[in-house]
This record gives sequence, C-alpha cells and structure tokens, in this order.
Amino acid sequence: MINRTDRADRRVGGNGVGRSGAVLAATTGLFAFGAWLTLASGQSGGSAEAAVTGQAPPSASTFPRTPATVRWSPDPVTEGRLFTVIIEGEDPEVSEATGSFGGEPLHFASNAKGALTAMAAAPLDSVGSHALRVNIRHADGSVDSRELSIDISPGGYPMESLTVAPRFSEPQSPELEARIERESERVLEIARRSHETPRMWSAPFIAPREGRITSGFGSGRVFNGTVESRHTGTDFAGAVGAPVTASARGVVALVDDFYLGGNVIYIDHGAGLVTGYFHLSEQLVAPGDRVEAGDRIGLVGATGRVTGPHLHWIVRYGAHSLDGESLIAYSPDR
Repeated sequence: MINRTDRADRRVGGNGVGRSGAVLAATTGLFAFGAWLTLASGQSGGSAEAAVTGQAPPSASTFPRTPATVRWSPDPVTEGRLFTVIIEGEDPEVSEATGSFGGEPLHFASNAKGALTAMAAAPLDSVGSHALRVNIRHADGSVDSRELSIDISPGGYPMESLTVAPRFSEPQSPELEARIERESERVLEIARRSHETPRMWSAPFIAPREGRITSGFGSGRVFNGTVESRHTGTDFAGAVGAPVTASARGVVALVDDFYLGGNVIYIDHGAGLVTGYFHLSEQLVAPGDRVEAGDRIGLVGATGRVTGPHLHWIVRYGAHSLDGESLIAYSPDR
C-alpha cells in the first residue's frame, strides 16, 4: 500500500500535483476498482483524476466467457434414425434452449447430468449436410444463436422383393387413392400437433412385441419386380390375438380402420413423438386414454393390406418416419 502511494506520488507529482493530492488519489483508488486499475497501470496523472471522479468498475459481461458446447450423439448421424442434441455450459450457466433440425422443432429439457438435450430426427433419404439451428438462453439473460452443420450418413437399408397377388400391385382406384390421402393427412396432423403436446415420455422405450422382427425399417419394397415403396415401419412376428403394448407413456390420439393399416392405433407421446400400431385384430383403447409403457393396447391381426398376421409398428418425429430400433436404443443421458 505504501509502495503504491509512493508510485502514485511520483507520477502525479510529475504533473504538478502535490503529494497530498496523490495520497488522496491513491486512497480513493482503494475503494474504486476502476481507479485502482488506473494507479497500478502506470498511467499519467490525467487518468488518476478520472479515477477520482468515480469511474465505474468494468461490467461482468466484459470478462472472458466460456461458450456453451453443442454436440450430438451418436456421431455420425444416420438417415432414418433418431439422435440426441446436447447443450452443455456453465459460464454463464445455460438455462433453456430452442432449435430446429430437418424442418422440425426441437424440445430441450434437462437430463440426469444437468445438460439440456433434445430428441432429433434424421429423415430417410437425407444423406448429406444439414443445418442444426439452436438458440441458447443463459441464466444472465444473454442469448447465443448458432447454426451448425450435421453430416447424415447412409443407412444401408436393403431392398426386399415380394411376390404378391395381383390385386395388391394393381393401381388403386381414384376413390381409394382419395381415402388413403385423407387417412395420411389425419396422421400427419397428429404428428404436427404432437409438437404442441408437453413431453410425456421417458426413456427407456420398449418394443411393442416380444416377437422377432420380420421386416426392418427403410428397406425398399419390390412388388412383383417393381419398386413401389420404402418400408417406413418395423414388422414384428405374431399370431392373431398376440398382445401389443405401448412403447412409452402417452395419450391415445387415434383409433380407426384404415385402408392400408387396417385397425390402427396412434399414441401421442408429446414433444413431437408419435407411435402407430397397424393391422390389429382388436383395439383395446379409445381416443383420449392415457397409457403407460407396457400397457396392453391391442392384439396382433391381419387387417388392412397385408399378406398375413403381424404387427407393423410406426415411429414418427413430426412428419418424419423413423427406425423404431433407434427409439428403443434412444437415451437423452448420453
């Protein structure tokens, strides 16, 4: 303290200010952070006079900050599969975030490790680079907006050849095409509205059947030698009457008879996630029913446009149909 006063005395004295003025400046500097920096830096007496007038200390926002980390898991991301977007940051602390990927909003929530995570979907046939957009709000009120690029790798989905009765490969009548379109639009509306439903699900997710998978997601369907569709669900073996269970907590959004799907059930799990259960022989729930993971909701059947009894299981995030096995493997705590 004495040394600082002496240095201040020499500096200020050099500008024609008396020793008592220098002591006053140094003493004031002990109480004013900005003045202390001025005196300790070796600046001229003119700066000391500015310090004495009560210069405010630097704002906390001027100190170095550690940017929040944005990453995703798994990496690389594969087409047709779910992945997790993860935001971590403590200086300043991250309080909430919003974002989008693949044309769908992201719903962030805190995980068990204190990070913010959101389920995200890599659409089928989307190989290449796609933009991830996030808006990060910190506890101090500041907002950090970013755009990052995610490379989506090929899923390697196989082509599957089927020989079916001619009536299954003939063009549909205009009336049937109109019906299929109406039913598809109803399902798409459920998927859109799911983004407005609070998240009800929690990991782990469960498969709707214990039976083996007879046809996986993403394969190309070749009917009688002609490629007509991609398989956007997962087929489970099962005899007529075998139980079908809900994959996660949610609300039953639709119970109906569709031309392609037969007796169907759709469950809204909230935050953009919907699952569907097709070709049922019986539907054991009604719209508006709340279900838990593992609740029996229906029985395996052969209704709709099928060649035999099985369960066709659909997983959707918004408008995107996804591999159900990626939902079973999904965890927000990676």
